Amino acid sequence: MTFVPSYRRLSSAELWDKVETAENILKKCTLCPRDCKVDRTSGNVGFCRTGDKPFVASWGPHFGEERPLVGRFGSGTIFFSFCNLGCIFCQNWTISHLGEGNEISFEKLAEIMLEIQDIGCHNINLVTPTHQMPMILHAIAIASEKGLSIPIVYNCGGYESLEAIKILDRVIDIYMPDFKYSDSQMALKYSKAKDYPEKVKAAIKEMHRQVGDLIIDEMGIAQRGLLVRHLILPEGIAGTKEIIRFIAEEISENTYINIMDQYYPCYKAFEYPPLDRRITTKEYSEAIKIAMDAGLKRIDGVTI
Repeated sequence: MTFVPSYRRLSSAELWDKVETAENILKKCTLCPRDCKVDRTSGNVGFCRTGDKPFVASWGPHFGEERPLVGRFGSGTIFFSFCNLGCIFCQNWTISHLGEGNEISFEKLAEIMLEIQDIGCHNINLVTPTHQMPMILHAIAIASEKGLSIPIVYNCGGYESLEAIKILDRVIDIYMPDFKYSDSQMALKYSKAKDYPEKVKAAIKEMHRQVGDLIIDEMGIAQRGLLVRHLILPEGIAGTKEIIRFIAEEISENTYINIMDQYYPCYKAFEYPPLDRRITTKEYSEAIKIAMDAGLKRIDGVTI
């Protein structure tokens, strides 16, 4: 059976209605839990420092993502500039903090999506889309009318507004949120988002409600569903045990999860010990054991 992405199952009117709903939020912005309430359509900016047009750093095939996204031809990543989080250890800090990139038109963003499809990438991977969701949705509507027909991956930091995520229902095929912290004080100290734990839990529940567990085709390529990322941080800063418990007990034991071992100190991390060092083999192994003991069976790169 031929795969049809979610947004292609919507009528043109339904998709454009979602665009209008999302763009209206920009007039008093509550796109993320910060609720800055600034009018981004009038040149004002809030925490994310982004206006009402797409702001993109780079795009192209990426082969360093999770196996079900990469396949043979790569995941078609589009890196969006700035961010609604303030992580002091961000590995893409020149993009998220310094705003590396350029403002482009909706039509150009749609062309980029179509170019990624033409190259042969298995999906459109939207990296840090939260604060630019209406602009992305606008470009998807244009690209869909011009033949876009591969899955859309919403690759976000997890700090999401339920209002925004619900607008994306029946548009996004694959949600890929980070789950960074389970402790509010750690979230405040390292990402300036004290309410992060409660917001990410609510967002992941809604994402799973929309798309379910990750579906992978006979070629090993993800088509639809939830994929959760969790970056292990030194000395248990991330609160891995509670994150794993939540996923296994309140989402699904069949959740596809990437427990990532690639943390390294950058940006301002050197000023915040123990974030000034990489994680140890023991710290990573303990995290994998926690996940396996909790009953999670689909851990990226781990054979169970």
